[in-house]
Amino acid sequence: MPATWWNVENFGEKGGLGVKLFRGVNPINLDEKGRLAVPTRYRAALQDCCEQQLVLTVSPDKCLLLYPMPEWERIERDLSKLPSLDKRVKRLQRLLIGHATECQMDSQGRVLIAEPLRKFASLEKRVVLVGQGPKFEIWDEDVWNHSCEEWVEEENLDDRSDLPPGLDSLSY
Repeated sequence: MPATWWNVENFGEKGGLGVKLFRGVNPINLDEKGRLAVPTRYRAALQDCCEQQLVLTVSPDKCLLLYPMPEWERIERDLSKLPSLDKRVKRLQRLLIGHATECQMDSQGRVLIAEPLRKFASLEKRVVLVGQGPKFEIWDEDVWNHSCEEWVEEENLDDRSDLPPGLDSLSY
């Protein structure tokens, strides 16, 4: 399945630029410095929507999240508005905002992943960049493959009785 993106008008902010939606699984090798080469097909979209200004942070799923800056700013604003006296909210704020690291693609389309972030997600040489709408997830390739197998085994995808509203009518 080829990875790609598409533009959604008025989705996001920053001077009327639309935020790109990304999809697909892209296997990638990290270089010896821990840099990830963003696939060429995404680079122009990231230039258009955020001038290659990105934010990397951690996910409770033990992967990394890579956001275009305008999308991250929206997430950060929303997280900051939540009641920080709620333990779950505070933990999520600490994880997402506390680990947020601004980064920029270099002239060769690479993003440096700081060592603490690589360590958090157990990233070695082989990783996958997974498009998830307005952001990417970055997984260790073996962890991704194992997790995919588990998700399929855990879920009875034919049983739609427990699905949240809006998903119960989804056709796939």
